Amino acid sequence: MTRRTIGISGSNARPRQLGTATGGSLRHIRALKLASVLVLAWLLQLGASSLIAQGPRGAEKARLTVSADKTAYEPGEEASLAAVVDIEKGWHTNSNQPTFDYLIPTKIEVALPTGWSEASIDYPRGEMKTFAFADQPISVYDDEVTMIATIAIPDSQTEGAVTAEVKLTYQACDDRSCLPPVTTARTIDLVIGSGGQPSNQDISQLREAKASPSTSRRSPISLPLILVLGVVGGLILNAMPCVLPVLSLKIFGLVKSASKGRSQVVVGSLATALGILISFWALALAAILARSAGAAVGWGVQFQEPTFVVALALIVVLFCLNLWGVFEIVLPMRLAQFADSGPREGIPGHLASGLFATLMSTPCSAPFLGTAISFALGQPASTIFAVFTAIAFGMALPYLVLAAAPRAAQLLPKPGPWMDKLRVFMGFLLAAAAIWLLYVLAAQITRERLAFIELAILAMAMFVWMRHSASARGWASKLALVGIAVTIVLAVTLAAGADVTMTSPSAKEHPAGLIDWLTFDRQEAERLASEGHLVFVDVTADWCFTCKVNERLVLETPEVAEAFDRHGVIAMKADWTTRSDTIAQYLADHGRYGIPFYLLYRPGREPHLFSELLTQEAVVSVIEQAAR
Repeated sequence: MTRRTIGISGSNARPRQLGTATGGSLRHIRALKLASVLVLAWLLQLGASSLIAQGPRGAEKARLTVSADKTAYEPGEEASLAAVVDIEKGWHTNSNQPTFDYLIPTKIEVALPTGWSEASIDYPRGEMKTFAFADQPISVYDDEVTMIATIAIPDSQTEGAVTAEVKLTYQACDDRSCLPPVTTARTIDLVIGSGGQPSNQDISQLREAKASPSTSRRSPISLPLILVLGVVGGLILNAMPCVLPVLSLKIFGLVKSASKGRSQVVVGSLATALGILISFWALALAAILARSAGAAVGWGVQFQEPTFVVALALIVVLFCLNLWGVFEIVLPMRLAQFADSGPREGIPGHLASGLFATLMSTPCSAPFLGTAISFALGQPASTIFAVFTAIAFGMALPYLVLAAAPRAAQLLPKPGPWMDKLRVFMGFLLAAAAIWLLYVLAAQITRERLAFIELAILAMAMFVWMRHSASARGWASKLALVGIAVTIVLAVTLAAGADVTMTSPSAKEHPAGLIDWLTFDRQEAERLASEGHLVFVDVTADWCFTCKVNERLVLETPEVAEAFDRHGVIAMKADWTTRSDTIAQYLADHGRYGIPFYLLYRPGREPHLFSELLTQEAVVSVIEQAAR
């Protein structure tokens, strides 16, 4: 089979020299970018798998029994069903009207024959109780509770037995954690005819003594508003530091596309937007599957998995080597011709840039993004997909605008020798991203294992250079190809075999700074707040770039530190670099599923939840108001 040598970047036929790309090498570029799509898609699947693997599936902790108030009913009469829920000792469920909107309510649904009116449900009032995972009492059911369903029997109903199915949906929690939601069902036959006798005298008494009319829970934030926030948050995400290295690569590609005609700008922009949409849909699906498996879900939590971090680091290093002109690969002629079928930059390349941008964006948060993500992850699957689609649309909006107005690409500078220097400079940006990924990895595995992984990555880079410099017919080239494969497998295997245990918030010491941070302890924080102290909680992680920016530019500054000292604020820090169900539950209890997360306990008042992006003025102002 005829084979062709190709590369990712626009290098010419002699990759060791920087210059204008020839038509042949551009065809090579497209083929390798097709391979990049496949590799990045595998990374998305890897992140999803790491989420789904966490947490066991839930078990039923409540038993449902259903009984009717009479033995038979005349047409036109009302029937009452008592749904008795017996909750296992040590467990509870949220009431039908939970204290917080993100909690899953206990509810009853009655499936009736076609033509029957919907049953009305009367729920008992919940009891306000305090648990270790909540900083204030919440409305719950425990022990045994009874819900009454009232059914209007149609006047035209003929005599005979009619089957009604009663479905109970609830989420069981103990004092530490919650299981995934469960739906269980029971059926009961209602006899339509004369001669009915009372069979459950307690139903009427229960309705009067315990039941209150069911009311619909309305979220204080509507879904349309959340979708708008998602679009704005996704748009701002393009300007976050995590995305800048990828964005610079995209600008480089657009400059080359602009010189080839409007159609290539349109197709390339749409392909990039599609890559962003596909990757966000993959993240939404991963979140849904992880939540159904009982795992903690959140924005950026895939960076808690060393295997994901190492795989992404390998991809970044390979892109970096290519930009420096030393990376190329041999693909069969047919595959190269397929990649050649798109525009000059190649549709696979544009898709890859969209996927890559999404992967690199997840350690960052942006204004409005946290609100949208937190709302979505507590809602049904359809809402999760809608919100993630809105975020993807916002992030892809610049490319969609460019596709709608391709003449705007003419504002970009013309291709020329300056692009060679820009390509090398962008390689250094990606090298910085690789260093950051290894910094994240250092907090997750032992120093010895990290050193071997770094050596494997270095060896991979050396073999890539050997493959490029050796003759394609020589044994050294084949040896280098084997070396590349072996070092990649070795690095990923070392990461997969790392003994990463779930950490507690106290698993990491905090470096000395202007603020004297204590290790986060939820019960201690709530106790101190009850005694009249102000307590500031910072949930951070080494992989959270926004967290580090906030710490450096806002928290660890003389102005904020002085406000902490003046008002006696007790500062606590929780580290979420590696998986911690305790921290995940704490975030979920406050309606958040990602970080940065900042909260100030205020004695006698509700805790204050800060925005993801802090300012010195906002922190100092809230502290001074709380201290009055």
